[in-house]
Amino acid sequence: MKLSDFDYFLPQELIAQQPLPQRDASRMLVVDRSNNCFSDAAFGDLVHLLRPSDVLVLNNTKVFPARVKGVTDTGAKVEIFLIRQVIEAKCIWEALAKPLKRLKAGCKVHIGENTSFEIIEITKEGRALVRPDLDGELFDVLDKVGRTPLPPYIRRESQDSPADRERYQTVYARTNGSIAAPTAGLHFTPGILDSLTAAGVVVTEITLNVGYGTFEPVRVEEVDDHEVMPEQYFISSDAAEVLNQAKTEGRRIIAVGTTTTRALEHAMSSRGEFTTAGELADLTIRPGYKFRAIDGLLTNFHLPKSSLLILVSTFAGREIIMSAYEHAVASRYRFYSYGDCMFIV
Repeated sequence: MKLSDFDYFLPQELIAQQPLPQRDASRMLVVDRSNNCFSDAAFGDLVHLLRPSDVLVLNNTKVFPARVKGVTDTGAKVEIFLIRQVIEAKCIWEALAKPLKRLKAGCKVHIGENTSFEIIEITKEGRALVRPDLDGELFDVLDKVGRTPLPPYIRRESQDSPADRERYQTVYARTNGSIAAPTAGLHFTPGILDSLTAAGVVVTEITLNVGYGTFEPVRVEEVDDHEVMPEQYFISSDAAEVLNQAKTEGRRIIAVGTTTTRALEHAMSSRGEFTTAGELADLTIRPGYKFRAIDGLLTNFHLPKSSLLILVSTFAGREIIMSAYEHAVASRYRFYSYGDCMFIV
């Protein structure tokens, strides 16, 4: 299929710039795959749409302040955006850096007192491999000097407000490692989770560290030619047991977010079952893929021509999803990270 098959028009004013005052106050568009239809609802209706004994799977990854600004020894101002750790033993990270032309192997970018990043290599893809030189643990230091990596379509005079640090994070975030939030989870509150559990829904958690690949633009016209960069994920023994039992008993598995979907589908496609694993999800979901793990998906609205929109369209069907998006635009839904959501079942 062509990338242009996944395009749609979105007025700029529908891109949510701020979260709603209440996390769970979002609208929700419900897409019924079996009947090829959709309807308007509210996120709070989710408790009535799930069945007792459904398994709801959350991604408990935590966004870390991955953007830092510094100065080289020559006085050049540089921004470094850490995107993933590539050599754990030596604490070497892959990063986006700008302006890249100011950097070369061996130079250092100083980030405040006793904190710097050494440039190890500039890759052929135009990224920097960096090694932090810190007085303390990396994530502790970044909490002090780093900035929350909000998506570029969310515009702020200050790119790191305390409100964003709290709201661009799920209430169940536990494990540092993501450069972007699993945004479908931003709608949940402790009260909603308690209501779901009380209704008999089984809630379990996995971890997938959201990387740059999830949001990297698709730069090819043939969808089959695009590959999403691998992302690290982990399934605990408890979660694996819950998921395998649900499969055995024919109960539904509902993924919260495309990142959760990618991890679960990779586990099933590579092993045929859910096992305790810390692996790289190198799966690219595109038309023709046969879903093995999930039966339902809660997701936000995604950018035109994005790998995430392609994934969602593969799950529900391109025609119904593009029609649903057209309806969402006409009905003034709020789009993207801080926007409303869609429940596909």
